[in-house]
Amino acid sequence: MNGKTVVITGATSGIGEVAADRLAAKGARIVFIARDKARGEATLKHLNAVAPGVAHAVHYADLSRLAEMKRIGAEIAAAEPHIDVLINNAGAAFTRREVTEDGLEMTFALNHMSYFVLTDFLRARMGAGGRIVSTASDAHRGARLDFDDLQSEKKYSGFAVYGRSKLCNILFTRELARRLSGSGITANCLHPGFVATRFGAANGGLFAFALGLAKNFALSPEQGAQTIIYLASSPEVENTSGLYFAKSKPESPTAAAQNDADAKRLWAISAKIAGLAA
Repeated sequence: MNGKTVVITGATSGIGEVAADRLAAKGARIVFIARDKARGEATLKHLNAVAPGVAHAVHYADLSRLAEMKRIGAEIAAAEPHIDVLINNAGAAFTRREVTEDGLEMTFALNHMSYFVLTDFLRARMGAGGRIVSTASDAHRGARLDFDDLQSEKKYSGFAVYGRSKLCNILFTRELARRLSGSGITANCLHPGFVATRFGAANGGLFAFALGLAKNFALSPEQGAQTIIYLASSPEVENTSGLYFAKSKPESPTAAAQNDADAKRLWAISAKIAGLAA
C-alpha cells in the first residue's frame, strides 16, 4: 500500500478504526471523514504515530445530511488528485424513527445515501486499479425493499430498517460494479461479522442493554476489520468486482440482494433524491 491514498468513513472507532490503522501500517496514506472533532483529532494523531510523514488527513462532516455529503465529497475531490481506495464504512442503527433535515429516514440517509453520494463525487478521482469497498452485513438476510416506502413511514422497526439499509449496500455495489465494468475500478462489499464496537450504544435503553450482552459473544474489532483490509489491499482481489464477501471469501447474498432490476431502480431513486445524474 506504499504511496496509495485510502479514503475511509467511520474510521474513528470500531472496525473502521482498525482498518485505517492496519492500512496505514502497510504504507497507505489515510484520508478519513469524522463527525466528532475530538475523536477525529485523536485518530489523526494515532495515524501519524503509526505511519508518520505521509500527511494523513481528516475532514469533518455529518454524513446523514445530503448537503454535507456533497460538501465533503467536493472538498475531498478538490484536495485529492488521485484516490486508490474508497471505503464506505460509516453506519448506525436507530431504535426510533428519526428524520433528517432532507426528510429522509436516518438509517437510509446515513447507511445508504452517504455511500451513494460520496462514491459519486470521488470515483472520478480513481483510475484503473482503484477499489471501492462498502461495509454491508448479513443483517440483509430476510430483508426486502418496499419502493413505495423506502423511508419506513408505514412501519418502523430498528433491526428491520437496518437490515434493509444493508440490502441497499449490496444492491448499490452490484449496480456500481456494472457501471464500472471496463474501467479497471472494482467495487465489492462485505459482512464484517457481529463485532463488539460502539455500534448501537447511542440508542440507550433495552436496545443498548441487549446489544451489550450480545457483544460478550461477538468478534473483536480486529477480527471484524479483516475483510475490509483484505478487499482494500490484497492482490488476490485486484480484478474481482461486484461480489459480497465474508471472512475474506466470496459468499452468496440473498436472492433479493442479487436482483439487478431492483439495483438499477434503487440507483435511479437515489440519484433523484441526491439531485445527481443517474
